[in-house]
Amino acid sequence: MAGELPDSAKLVFGEHVERAAEFVRLLEEHGVERGLIGPREVEKIWDRHVLNSAVIEELFQPNERVVDVGSGAGLPGVPLAIARPDLRITLLEPMARRIAWLEEVKERLQLDNVTVLRGRAEEGPIRKQLLNCDAATARAVAPLEKLTKWCLPLLRGGGRMVALKGERAQEELERDGEAVLKAGGANAHVVVVGADVLEVPTTVLIVERQTRRDR
Repeated sequence: MAGELPDSAKLVFGEHVERAAEFVRLLEEHGVERGLIGPREVEKIWDRHVLNSAVIEELFQPNERVVDVGSGAGLPGVPLAIARPDLRITLLEPMARRIAWLEEVKERLQLDNVTVLRGRAEEGPIRKQLLNCDAATARAVAPLEKLTKWCLPLLRGGGRMVALKGERAQEELERDGEAVLKAGGANAHVVVVGADVLEVPTTVLIVERQTRRDR
């Protein structure tokens, strides 16, 4: 069953693994009926969704302020919050039914380091509220050009967009590289994390927000 505790989960989540297992159980029980995951994804929740998200934890510095843009089912924000309770994570999501889900997850898992916020990254009031975050993350939300325009304005100078992408991340970077620069991005590069615990490692595209020095 998808809910069985894989050894890789213990490695990634350590003492917080039971909290991660509870999140998996919630997705198994309610994910399909609430439109959060497809029926074929239920057997793949650990590897494809939860661990795939959690392994990015090594890319964040202690106590950073992070926004998960278009959080949806809580990916990658919830696994990241479980693996790294020192991070202060805002789950940003525009859809009311998904906001209700995220609030339930936050309460059920007692995620004191998580804030749930309804809205879109491109909205003025949201930008003002989330100004100067250390990092923004997103998973399966939008192509790089659009995602950069949404995420970079939320970041402080030198802050990072950490976007979970597929194996074609480098191609996407080459295609949208100029647009990233125009949007104020710098030092864009692709990294792969989780190779030691996942059969298919997580490919991440990182873009820094330009500082005055970069301009």
